[in-house]
Amino acid sequence: MNKLPLHITNGAVLTKYLNELNIEGEKLTWQEMLCEGPTVNQVYSDEFLKLRKTFLNEFYDIDLNVSEINLELNKLNHSEKYSEIVLWFEYDLFCHINMVAVISLIQQKKITLPLYLVCSGRVSKSKNLKGLAELNSGELFKHYQDKIKLTEEDIDYATTIWGIYCGKDHNLLKPLIVTSSSFKYMSNCLKAHLERFPETKDGLSVMERNILEIVKDKKIKSEHHLLGYALNYQGYYGYSDMQISRIIEQLKIFFIMEEDSISLNRKGHEALLGQHNFSSEIDCLMVFGGVNKFDFQFNKKENKLIKTIRNVY
Repeated sequence: MNKLPLHITNGAVLTKYLNELNIEGEKLTWQEMLCEGPTVNQVYSDEFLKLRKTFLNEFYDIDLNVSEINLELNKLNHSEKYSEIVLWFEYDLFCHINMVAVISLIQQKKITLPLYLVCSGRVSKSKNLKGLAELNSGELFKHYQDKIKLTEEDIDYATTIWGIYCGKDHNLLKPLIVTSSSFKYMSNCLKAHLERFPETKDGLSVMERNILEIVKDKKIKSEHHLLGYALNYQGYYGYSDMQISRIIEQLKIFFIMEEDSISLNRKGHEALLGQHNFSSEIDCLMVFGGVNKFDFQFNKKENKLIKTIRNVY
């Protein structure tokens, strides 16, 4: 009997779409958001699961379904059944951090099957970057037909990124931004990641500053209205509405909230003018892989992360 591919998708919506299109092969649905919260190098080890379970519960009131995860991941324990593994991940940071974790897990399991990547982003005749589930059937099949076989160098590159992300020095990602690879959007994602840390001048991340700019420049009627704008204008982050809603909640110290409008208060204007560093007032608890967001600030002039004063010693 001919072996079929194992498709690892970036979520249930895409898995359903691939099944509707009768794309042959077994599907493994990856449902995590490793771009936020603590991680360790050994993907889905006991330590990894414990960290993720605690984080998702405390920050998003999500109960991690470990049995469901194990059922999906068990497919990787039978790699002899498959002809190849096809990764379906998108152009954004959310997907790319998940993707390098998946590649690392495949390496940790010593699976030697050919590894392919289907990655969406820029599409002909479209001004906007598109997610895989946003492609029409013809576009999706074309992406699948043009899938990229990852080289050993690509795989080493991805596992290196994952190791650094789980570690304590994310400045080590800087030289990887300019490293050539088959991951077309990785450079954008790594830049976007470093800019998630508070900027030294105002203590805002790029996304936080963008949300304040939206409130300043647009006539925002409600939190839901603001969420829609933030989702559409988030660039390479790929955050879900749940994640952006949490960021908006943290930024309320900068808002005047009225029944039918949201505007900036004095603090909000001061933040955008860079008159004060507000990092300690926004979010001291978020963790990115191996580091606490508040332990570092992004120095735009030097284009690198520097330790916050409280973390120098």
